[in-house]
Amino acid sequence: MKTFKALSALLSYPSSELIAAIPEIDAVLHAEGLLGPARQNELAPLLQGLTEGDLYDLQERYVLLFDRSRTLSLNLFEHVHGESRDRGGAMVDLLETYRAGGFDLAGTELPDHLPVLLEFLSTRTLDEAKEILADAGHILVALAERLQRRESPYAAVFTALVTIAETDAELPPELADIPDDDPEDLEALDAVWEEAQVTFGPDPNAGCPVSRDILARMEPVRSPAAAE
Repeated sequence: MKTFKALSALLSYPSSELIAAIPEIDAVLHAEGLLGPARQNELAPLLQGLTEGDLYDLQERYVLLFDRSRTLSLNLFEHVHGESRDRGGAMVDLLETYRAGGFDLAGTELPDHLPVLLEFLSTRTLDEAKEILADAGHILVALAERLQRRESPYAAVFTALVTIAETDAELPPELADIPDDDPEDLEALDAVWEEAQVTFGPDPNAGCPVSRDILARMEPVRSPAAAE
């Protein structure tokens, strides 16, 4: 389903190509209708912000959120394994899952990078995609709540994923007890990165990805007029 590619693109580093593709992304989300009207409306501020915002400001905010805040890392295994050796084993298992599904990785992102998981899910059946997302439900819920506390429009992407997964996962104490880190407090940031790994819930080895050119692979959505 192209909805997963669209959400993957929204979680990618802002670029002029992404901004130009926002109308197409919006069209994909509405054409497939997987999210429903409520979740699509919640995404509107993010789409508008990406369209109207200054590119350098958008990039700076993205880096502060996802690159310099460990508690908001888009590398999913980071939240369950930290930097332990277990993460390497989980990566190997994930790569095997990709290969078994005929999904060839390219790019520099780690296999557990969320935007790439979503691209992988776009090649699977909806039922399989829901199952993988449900396995990562605890992490998605945690990221959604943390972004909501920061009043970030990116929170809407994670609430949309939780909705698709149809999961009733709640925020586990192991994640709830981790304080939000301030990406501009370098001393505190170092302390957060030194914390021990977190383990909980379902198999943390399920579901994740590696980056390729998402926007280039999104097929244009034909308008009703063009289809006639």
